[in-house]
Amino acid sequence: MKRLDLDDLPPKIAALLEGLAPGEALLLVRHGAVVGRLVAEGPAAPPAEPGLPPEQHAREVFENFRAAIEDEF
Repeated sequence: MKRLDLDDLPPKIAALLEGLAPGEALLLVRHGAVVGRLVAEGPAAPPAEPGLPPEQHAREVFENFRAAIEDEF
């Protein structure tokens, strides 16, 4: 993957690139011909934690409760 540092660009171009909304496209044109297209992405979402099945979750809660009671008495 190629990388372009916005600090190396003129301020007007850097502002245009930073202002793109997720999913918005920017066409790169040279002498009237399209030479490229950039599509903005939003910030990466953190990976979702896989949830426990309801039975496993209930079993875990009950075991924690039972262990707490046994430790108390």
